[in-house]
Amino acid sequence: MKILVTGYTGQLGYDVVEQGIKNGLNMVGVGSKDLDITNEKEVSFFINKTKPDAIIHCAAYTAVDKAEIDKENCWNVNVEGTKNITKAAHNINAKLMYISTDYVFDGLGNTAFKENDVPAPVGYYGLSKYEGEKIVQQIMDKWFILRISWVFGANGNNFVNTMLRLAETLDEINVVADQVGSPTYTFDLSKLLLDIIQSDAYGVYHASNEGFCSWSEFALEIFRQANIEVKVNAITTEEYPTRAVRPKNSRMSKQKLLDSGFTPMPKWQDAVERYINELSEEVK
Repeated sequence: MKILVTGYTGQLGYDVVEQGIKNGLNMVGVGSKDLDITNEKEVSFFINKTKPDAIIHCAAYTAVDKAEIDKENCWNVNVEGTKNITKAAHNINAKLMYISTDYVFDGLGNTAFKENDVPAPVGYYGLSKYEGEKIVQQIMDKWFILRISWVFGANGNNFVNTMLRLAETLDEINVVADQVGSPTYTFDLSKLLLDIIQSDAYGVYHASNEGFCSWSEFALEIFRQANIEVKVNAITTEEYPTRAVRPKNSRMSKQKLLDSGFTPMPKWQDAVERYINELSEEVK
């Protein structure tokens, strides 16, 4: 099976390509320097030439706060770029997997959002990703939408790396305690995405490591696993103002994964431990 992965230079795209190669799949990874997804003609030509059996569309504009003032670029990448990829995929009858986000939901309540709950994004980034979801469903017959959250992995900046970096110079750190969701390790997620893309179980899925936590609980676990003494001060969202509104409730139900026979990802604490071990190995 030949699988094209956009966003190859990002955390998830990189791991998907690496994992696919290990599994003996024919992987083609492209970054923004290889393919400008906002250019319809370029996308059409490249995909017609490459002729993948499936496309995993990881490329996205993900600067959540910047998106509130850089709306044109965010829209061009997340909406127009997705439309270009989707049309080209449809034209060659390839499967398409679109990577979406917990930010498509409003974050209200404290129960897990189901796969068929109607999105209501509160920020521009979430809005642009939801528009991408709609385009995929409108154009494609063979489509998967994977909503993910709180991503961390070896090939990029993420919350784990940020906490470890801050701990080098600070004895205590303020971390938001009233936003709850699920961390997602790209190494684990990439395996799941490849399992799903090779199936015909089309539809919307939520994918993250098992279990829920707040950002402050996430930070505490990072420091525990890394054997670092740092005081974590639990603060409210209001005490840490940001340009974009963050959903306080990012819990997502993964029932569709279970119903479709896919193996759930490991617990998030286990993922943190393995990631920190991976970082330690790199230092050596």
